[in-house]
Order: sequence, then C-alpha cells, then structure tokens
Amino acid sequence: MIIVHHLNNSRSQRILWLLEELNASYEIESYSRDKVTNLAPESLKKIHPLGKSPVISEDGKIIIESAVITTYIVDNYAPKGFAPNSEDSDYYNYLELMHYAEGSAMLPLLLLLYSSSLGDAAKPLHERIFSEINNHLSFLSERLGDNDFFFRDTFSAVDTMLSFVFEGAQISGSLQSFPNLISILERYHERSAYKVALEKGGEYKLGY
Repeated sequence: MIIVHHLNNSRSQRILWLLEELNASYEIESYSRDKVTNLAPESLKKIHPLGKSPVISEDGKIIIESAVITTYIVDNYAPKGFAPNSEDSDYYNYLELMHYAEGSAMLPLLLLLYSSSLGDAAKPLHERIFSEINNHLSFLSERLGDNDFFFRDTFSAVDTMLSFVFEGAQISGSLQSFPNLISILERYHERSAYKVALEKGGEYKLGY
C-alpha cells in the first residue's frame, strides 16, 4: 500500500486528490510546517535526504517529485484508458503538460513566493515575475480553450498536476484575466474526490 508522506500546505495535497480520484488504497503520514519558518520538519529527511514533500513509499521504494509520483500512481492504480499509451499520437502532449506544470509554470510563482519575504526590496523584480506568470497562464488558457479539461477534454492526471499552478496564481491575483482558468479551478474544487482529499489531508492554505 502507498504511504503518502504528507506535508500540510504543500503539493502533496494533489497526490491525495489523485489517489481519491482513482479510489486507491493509501495511508497518510502527516508532517507539519514550522510555524515560524514555514519549512518542512527535519523528520521528513528520515524519509528522503531532501526532506521535501510530496514523497511516497511503497514496497521498499521511495519516490519523490510530483510528476514521477503521479506517473507511478497512474501506472499502478489507474484503470485502463485513464492515461494514454506510449503508442498514442498524443502521448507526448500528455507528458508535456505533466512535466510543464512543475518544470516551467511553477517557477515564477515560486519566485513571487520567495521574494515576498524581501518586502519592498523585491519590487524591482515584480514586473518581470508577473510578466512570466501572465505568459504561462496565457499559454494554458489558450491550450484549454473552451474545453472542460486539458487532455482529451476529460479529467486526467494533467489536471491534478496543474491544479497547484492555478491555486498559486489565484492567490497572487493573476487568474483574474483568464475566466476559463478560473472556471476549471472551480470545477476541480467541486469534485468529490478533491473534497475528500482535503478532509483527509487537513490544513491546506497557500499564501505569499
């Protein structure tokens, strides 16, 4: 059985959500951020040297990185047809979005988060940071178009991966110009599996 080493207010929330969507059995080992530094506790380093979340363990395997964890869960627990096969013509479009979420789209949002601790000293960076956030959201808005979901217009692991991007963008006030992204985030939040994952995962409040 999968054990999710779950840190509050972190990307591991979307791992719980995916597991709930797939009705997979799992256990949660909970960790709490330091109330002063907001950093993960040292105890997470006992699971993996980086001390980051999400991280899962199963049958002696320790796996980090959201996209890899997501792929592992889909490969082992998803029903046939939930994800494309490597022979499918759109397989690499699926992989592109899966890895784009963390590899590119999150970067300016993280820069905004880290620079916020600098107060006024960060202001010279804001124009460039928000320009990059807008650039990524524009791409995703165009990619989604009038569809309900990002891949094959049906719910997939791409949506769980991208959810954290939109939640971060919403908090920064960057989603306002993208009504279709606001709508898809609302659809995510209304899904029963998302709500159950929140109940099980506990506190989930992002901020800058």
